[in-house]
Amino acid sequence: MPKLSLLIIACLLPLPAAAQQPPPAPAMPPEYAAVLQATGRQGDYKDNVLKVNIPRSDLKVVVDGVATPTPFGFGGWFALTKGDRAMDVMMGDLVLVEAEVNPIMSALLDNGLEVTAVHNHFFFDMPRIFYMHVHGHGTAAELANKIKPALALIGKTPPAAAAAGRALDGKLDTAALTKTIGYPGEQNGAVYKITIGRPDFTMKEMGATINARMGLNTWAAFYGTDAEAVVAGDVAMLDAEITPVLKALRSNGIDVVAIHHHMVGTQPNVTFLHYWGKGPAMKLAGGVRAALNQLAKPAATGR
Repeated sequence: MPKLSLLIIACLLPLPAAAQQPPPAPAMPPEYAAVLQATGRQGDYKDNVLKVNIPRSDLKVVVDGVATPTPFGFGGWFALTKGDRAMDVMMGDLVLVEAEVNPIMSALLDNGLEVTAVHNHFFFDMPRIFYMHVHGHGTAAELANKIKPALALIGKTPPAAAAAGRALDGKLDTAALTKTIGYPGEQNGAVYKITIGRPDFTMKEMGATINARMGLNTWAAFYGTDAEAVVAGDVAMLDAEITPVLKALRSNGIDVVAIHHHMVGTQPNVTFLHYWGKGPAMKLAGGVRAALNQLAKPAATGR
């Protein structure tokens, strides 16, 4: 066989499996591995960010009569990324019951961290759930030691007896949700969550890039079936986008439950909006898509 023919055949053959695989994830810096060990938590490292998970799997939350799984919106976290002068920037969001809010706030403040927001994500939730945003600067070891006393208080105060709720058993057509919203998501148990970044502008703090994994993101979590589903989410908005997003959500029957900031002193100013809806999955997805259409240039991203 002529050499040219052999070359053409070789080019058409599939690459070996090893050659088709994506590059390996970057190794976690040892100081970040030490943070996980010091706090006794699990996390991962990518996009130059250590993200530490604080899920409230100890809580059985019912929202408007629906028993909602932990991944639907009860996964607290904190994250670290490198800034200037060998210092890290910390941002986080702790999921708390009412009785935990002030003791944990004091533990954060007494240990040199800042609390930048306390707010709700839901109406009609039992027990009532609040979200506390955390901020700090320091070395990774210092920040781990500063947040550890607050983490130790999470789950120590029993909430009121759980209300009876109805599970939405079944499956969602996630391909249809992805097509309607325009971004892929991740399946976590019964919850399908789509996370979207804001690459149209750059936010920095102490030289560190504040990206989607540090909390600068929009997300939508779906749970239920195609016929009966619930959606909860958060929209990261520039000032001029707030009213158009509100109008888009309300005109599509989705409830707005909070408008607030997560971060202070940022440029540009970013406002976050939390929403909740119940109904057919594709109708909810259409409402989320209408809100996204009011944003400049959102982009799909990892959590």
